[in-house]
Parts: sequence; C-alpha cells; structure tokens
Amino acid sequence: MLKLNNIDVIYSRSILVLKGVSLVIEQGRIVSLLGANGAGKSTTLKSISGLIKVEEGEVTAGNIEFEGRRIDRETPENIVRMGIVQVIEGRMIFEHLTAEENIAIGAHLRKDRREAKRDLERVYAYFPRLPDLRHRVIGYLSGGEQQMVVIGRALMARPKLMMFDEPSLGLAPRLVHEIFEIIARINQDEGATMIVVEQNVEVALAVASYGYVMENGKIVLDGPAEKLMHNEDIKEFYLGLSQVGEKKSYKEVKHYRRRKRWLG
Repeated sequence: MLKLNNIDVIYSRSILVLKGVSLVIEQGRIVSLLGANGAGKSTTLKSISGLIKVEEGEVTAGNIEFEGRRIDRETPENIVRMGIVQVIEGRMIFEHLTAEENIAIGAHLRKDRREAKRDLERVYAYFPRLPDLRHRVIGYLSGGEQQMVVIGRALMARPKLMMFDEPSLGLAPRLVHEIFEIIARINQDEGATMIVVEQNVEVALAVASYGYVMENGKIVLDGPAEKLMHNEDIKEFYLGLSQVGEKKSYKEVKHYRRRKRWLG
C-alpha cells in the first residue's frame, strides 16, 4: 500500500534530516515507528502527508508511493483526498470550538453530509465519553479527551491510512492503554492501515504487527513486532531492561546508546 523508497529529506535546503529511509507498509496492518527524540520519526510522517512542504522541507532523493502512485510531489490537500490522514503530535485542536465542531472539521472535504452524520455517531461509539462532552469548548477538556477528539476528527475523513504521532504524549498510563486499545479496535473494525510513531515502545509494539527503529535519520532495525519486543537491544535501550530483566539507570541506558550493536 505504502512504500518509501530510499528517501532523503532536507529542510531549508541545508539540513539533512532523513538519509536513505525505506519502509513498506502493507494494507490493513499497524506498523510502529520507534526511536528517541530527534531520530526522524515525525519527519518521516510529514514526508508522507506532505506537511514538510509547509515547513520548508522537501524529499530530495528517492520517492514515496501510495497505492502505486507517487505522492511526494503532491500537495498536502491532495494527499488527504487520497485517504492519508496524520494525527499530529500535540493534538492541534481548535481551542475555542466545541468538541463536536472539532470532530466535524475532519469531514470538511466531503460532500456526503448525510453519511458524515452517520460517521459522527460511529466516532461516538468508539469514544463513549465524548457524547456528553460534544457541546463543551474543547480547550477545557482534559488531554485524554482532546486526544479522543483528534482521533475522531481523523476518522471523519474516512482514511485509508492513519498516521499517529506520539498519541500517548502527556497522558496518564491508564489513558495511554485506553487510547491504544481504541486504535487497535479501529484498525480491526475499519480495516484502516496505520503507522504509529511512539516512544512508549511497549504499548506501540503490543498493537503493531511490524516495527521499524530509527536513529539519526536512518532505519537501523526492523522486524515483526513480537521479535522486536524480545530483541536484547530494544529491551535494554528502549525498555531500560538488562538481560536479567532488571531496570537500568538512565546513565547506563544513555551510555548504551553510544555502544548499540546495530551501529557497530
């Protein structure tokens, strides 16, 4: 369904951020994109959605294909029309609008208003607490409730490919698991393909079937999610566990970053 073929991305014509990144996302799958801050994960999503163009970025080598069509030269508006929707990090809400108005904005490119109303009810079925909040100004909702709204907004576009950028950011652990359970349900019920960028490796790999690990703008490791979960490098660096299952200190983990076997 989606292929990134050896792409380089440069910002402001001088800053090389992605270096030869290649990914394959199969239809109907959830794929996790893992890595530390600054690894290039968000830039990868923005390269797919076209949002790098509004940030003075561009794909300077390689190409991106969606359903057999090259898209890295398309505008963000055309990419959305193709069925690719990105749930941006930090939630990006319209603070002075109600929760329902924020959700409804996701259907602004659609002309089937009657079907859009039905889709709104489907959103509320996934997020049962939102109907009681539909007329509340979203700026007064909690971070978890706002995250539910922005995922609902993405669903209103009837996406073929949903991309989530740090959906757990700023949420309590209980809400993190709730959000990821809903993401898994949407994938199963709607058949939407998903890419999840996430630093919480444990929850990300729990819902994914495949994963990629990024470091310094490159893919350094990939494989089935279950295999990555048991990989010693992943456990020690990203989960903070030693080979005997003991938590390591931050200092030890930071040191391990400099000696990771996959960069050897």
